[in-house]
Amino acid sequence: MYKKFSLIIFTDLDGSLLHRDTFKFDTIKDYIKSLDNRGIIIIPNSSKTKSEIEKFNEELGMELPFISENGSAIHGLNLVNSNFPNKIILSRDKEELLKIFKTKVPERLLSKCVQIFKLDKKEQEKIFGQKNERLKDVLNRNYTIPFIFNGDTAEKNNLIKILNSNSLTLQAGGRVLNLCDNVNKVKSMNRVVKILKKIEEKIKTIAVGDNYNDLDMLKNCDIPCLVFNDQFKLDQINIDNLIFSNKPSPEGWADVIKKALAKLNYND
Repeated sequence: MYKKFSLIIFTDLDGSLLHRDTFKFDTIKDYIKSLDNRGIIIIPNSSKTKSEIEKFNEELGMELPFISENGSAIHGLNLVNSNFPNKIILSRDKEELLKIFKTKVPERLLSKCVQIFKLDKKEQEKIFGQKNERLKDVLNRNYTIPFIFNGDTAEKNNLIKILNSNSLTLQAGGRVLNLCDNVNKVKSMNRVVKILKKIEEKIKTIAVGDNYNDLDMLKNCDIPCLVFNDQFKLDQINIDNLIFSNKPSPEGWADVIKKALAKLNYND
């Protein structure tokens, strides 16, 4: 429980806090724990599944509240305050989304969508960079459907238009596209802040990301932080007060947080 808090860190995981290829974060574990000891609430906000983030918490040795599957569900706010719910579901389940997807998207576009669930194990391992139990965790999805789109840009834009007209979204992850309900990282982040403000009105928010799919989250927080990504063109980003690290994750995560705390003059 947090007796008093005034700062929340919403963070992407892959490529932001976790190493992009190895998913390791050993070098910053102690720093993360030191932030928690200072009463700073850290909330992973990721496309990862509930199972994956629970494993992350186990490796960290902490119980952090978190947001899974691109804003589909919020978990563990009762860890902040026992009066808050343990789980808030913001999405319809994946079976309902898939039914709409197959019904509303024309065959000429459906034929270019390759569901990851239908690929063989070796292909899945190659795409996600995970094996065995970790691969099972990646695929243990309740609200989103990962796939690869083999069409051109015009066809992809047409697909997005059709999905949006049916209250669905297509969100780009670090490795695949994800069919989602009308949810995203920003909506879930704002929902969490609204709930926490019931007991602490003066809350500042830091958001950390490394890719284009994190930009909306960064634009809607108090202190936006960007971790180095060699596929990311910084000169194309227009976000006020952006804090940037030229170090990759996980060290880049610690770097931007230290800079953000200094900017806030956070000494609690």
